[in-house]
Amino acid sequence: MKKFIKKTVNSIRANAIRLAATYRSGEGYIDTAVKILIAVVLGALLLAGLYALFGDVVMPTLNKRITEMFNYAG
Repeated sequence: MKKFIKKTVNSIRANAIRLAATYRSGEGYIDTAVKILIAVVLGALLLAGLYALFGDVVMPTLNKRITEMFNYAG
């Protein structure tokens, strides 16, 4: 009985190893590198857009409102 169980376990392990070795789907290094590169480029574009928006639109308006708020003379 011990021999039968041992032989069955070894057979199952061999089949699992064979299946894992022949499994062709998965994610490679190049796929992952392309995804990371796309994420970095999109993030940089988003930050550049926010920086331009804050520099041209938000900050001048904010400076104007603060100046008006503390201008006691007029």
